[in-house]
Amino acid sequence: MDISDAYRRAMNAFGGHVHAVGPGEWGLPVPSCEGWSVRSLVQHVVFANRWAAELFAGKTVAEVGDRLDGDLLGSDPVDAFDGSAAAAVRAVSADGALGRVVHVSFADGLTGGEYAPQLFADVLVHGWDLARAIGADDTLDPELMALCEEWFTGKQDWYRQGGAVGPRVDVPGDAGRQTRLLALWGRVG
Repeated sequence: MDISDAYRRAMNAFGGHVHAVGPGEWGLPVPSCEGWSVRSLVQHVVFANRWAAELFAGKTVAEVGDRLDGDLLGSDPVDAFDGSAAAAVRAVSADGALGRVVHVSFADGLTGGEYAPQLFADVLVHGWDLARAIGADDTLDPELMALCEEWFTGKQDWYRQGGAVGPRVDVPGDAGRQTRLLALWGRVG
């Protein structure tokens, strides 16, 4: 599966949950993301989306500066998400985007093809987080799980050392794919 398509599909799934957030649910805690509310989780994804659009356009971290700091959701979090998601998916899917150099804060000279799987995995797993927080169906797409697991298995220690994911959760050997994938990301599914 093409990573651009996987990213779009994961973003659409996350967006479905954003659109399902009720007016009184923005302050709900996200149990799998300590200290985060539904609003702060969506803010995190919008922030990542806005950065992705800038970085895939060739901008450096210094050029973007602090322009994306602060509240990106405003009074209409759903609209803010929709705009950011469309821009990020467009950026990742653009002709030649995966071969371009992107200037991320942790590694200069990374290609779009190396950065896009990180964006995809983040939005896929956070889609599960958001679904759990609002009591929605948290079943992940099997094809997307397989792609995420394949990519993340060799990178999990690096992410864990950087504090980006929690400690791996031990699961029984007969656990299903979703439970195993979430365990890699430090989540109990």
